[in-house]
Amino acid sequence: MGTHRRPKPPSRARIATLGMAAGAVSLLPTQSQAAPKPTVDEVRKQIEKLYEEAEAPTEEYNAVREKQKKLRGEADSARDRLARKQQEVNELRERIGPLAAAQYRGGGIDPSVELFLSGDPDHYLDQAEMLDRTSNRQAEALRAMQAKQRELTQEREAAQKRLKALEETRAEAEEKKDEVQGKLARARKLLNSLTAQQRARMEAAQERDDAAAGASDSPATYNGPASGRAKAALDFAYAQLGKPYEWGSTGPNSFDCSGLTGASWRAAGVSLPRTVKQQYDAGRKVARSDLQPGDIIYWYNDNQHNGMYVGNGKAIHAPRTGKNIEIVPLDSMPFFAASRP
Repeated sequence: MGTHRRPKPPSRARIATLGMAAGAVSLLPTQSQAAPKPTVDEVRKQIEKLYEEAEAPTEEYNAVREKQKKLRGEADSARDRLARKQQEVNELRERIGPLAAAQYRGGGIDPSVELFLSGDPDHYLDQAEMLDRTSNRQAEALRAMQAKQRELTQEREAAQKRLKALEETRAEAEEKKDEVQGKLARARKLLNSLTAQQRARMEAAQERDDAAAGASDSPATYNGPASGRAKAALDFAYAQLGKPYEWGSTGPNSFDCSGLTGASWRAAGVSLPRTVKQQYDAGRKVARSDLQPGDIIYWYNDNQHNGMYVGNGKAIHAPRTGKNIEIVPLDSMPFFAASRP
């Protein structure tokens, strides 16, 4: 869901007040001579722009979080394998230990065993074979030890790489999170700059726009022709009408756009990837002329914003911060593609 660069259709839904508690702040930098304050309509446009600009880093954040989840699993598995390999090496050391004790009781530790115990079995094996100082039993045990230590080194390196990559994704996720929260904070400041009367006037104007465009976040139930899993997905989506958009959320009390489509189809027994881009790549593409209720709609491009087709030229989606899950005309945003899970 990226920045929606389009003329604003009259379907823009109500902006939530977001629980404003701070006092009024300046809309423009302080100057030697006070500049005129923006009009309520100008403030509204600035707020919408900030909310929409927060959508692109939201999808990027979702993608990083998915990568982070995958790396965390790989890092945990690498640590488990490392622990098992270390235990195997320890057990081999315990088995080889009696060989050293026998050598000592027989008149001193054999130089080959002493060399092994120094922690360099690779070098030992070369020397032992060259000097013929070890029995077949010792050589077999030490070969096993050599192999296990090599495996242990490989597992340790793999675990370190996974942990490093995991730390890098943590930093990337924090960067995207800060970007989103920064834009939302600026929008809250703009809302705080309005009086209660101005906010009420702005919300009333947006409600009129929504009604004129046929957009609605009012509770409703799906009663169209879909059946099977598509109907189950739409039933779930309709049950979320009126719930707020929240960036990075997959429910149950709030959703972002791909969070809603994923949760809806999950309720129908179909597992979808997390992000808009991943859902686009995973789905079977269908032409606009072949749209069926339940198909996933992509607006603008393949990684910016999506929702679900409900039939009769309309779609349900989680729009952006400050708005609720709503039903809108399919053409309220530029249609890009559709896919069928």
